[in-house]
Amino acid sequence: MFIESFRVESPHVRYGPTEIESEYRYDTTELVHEGKDGASRWVVRPKSVKYNFRTRTAVPKLGVMLVGWGGNNGSTLTAGVIANREGISWATKDKVQQANYYGSLTQASTIRVGSYNGEEIYAPFKSLLPMVNPDDIVFGGWDISNMNLADSMTRAKVLDIDLQKQLRPYMESMVPLPGIYDPDFIAANQGSRANSVIKGTKKEQVEQIIKDIREFKEKNKVDKIVVLWTANTERYSNVCAGLNDTMENLLASVDKNEAEVSPSTLCAWAD
Repeated sequence: MFIESFRVESPHVRYGPTEIESEYRYDTTELVHEGKDGASRWVVRPKSVKYNFRTRTAVPKLGVMLVGWGGNNGSTLTAGVIANREGISWATKDKVQQANYYGSLTQASTIRVGSYNGEEIYAPFKSLLPMVNPDDIVFGGWDISNMNLADSMTRAKVLDIDLQKQLRPYMESMVPLPGIYDPDFIAANQGSRANSVIKGTKKEQVEQIIKDIREFKEKNKVDKIVVLWTANTERYSNVCAGLNDTMENLLASVDKNEAEVSPSTLCAWAD
């Protein structure tokens, strides 16, 4: 049987006017290496850790800003959400396809919540807690290329042509903000598309990202912003004592414009 929603009644769960609070005890083991009577031994001891979770019941208006918005991942994600939001259908070589969220962990999967009269009961994953409807997400972001999202979608060659044609009017006006470009951290073939970059020192670049997030939030009247990395894979950034091994050292390194501080680190700090 399938149910749309449910309420948990448990001494470990409390429903308040604005929040749901829950307690969870995680039972595990810890391993200790100790010496005794001139010999050493390993000792396994049970360990219990108590976690307290608090979830707000009010679902916020959410903005999602993608670093590398104009890439294959960013343009395809944006296109997929728009197609679902607008209820778009399109012709493939086999059939007429209707937009859906199949494959989405939160939107398409179910979870077993128990049994009733001998029958297993399932509920949507999205009913476990108050969750944002992806159709309501406001997208934005940065890219080192100023290509609009419609052209980025065409360049990506992921979606069927008929779907691309229907999505183009929605995506032509979506243009990424300038991004942070450091050729030392990404593949050399990205240099040819880097025509929209944030100039200045690393500190100035962070300040610009912070400003972009603030302005996006105000312009779109969103309650919360989530920043995701969908840009080109960076090389490994060396962790060095005094450079980026602590928050204090990292902030000082940004102030000194140290070369080993990556664009992804700058974006994470700004967020």
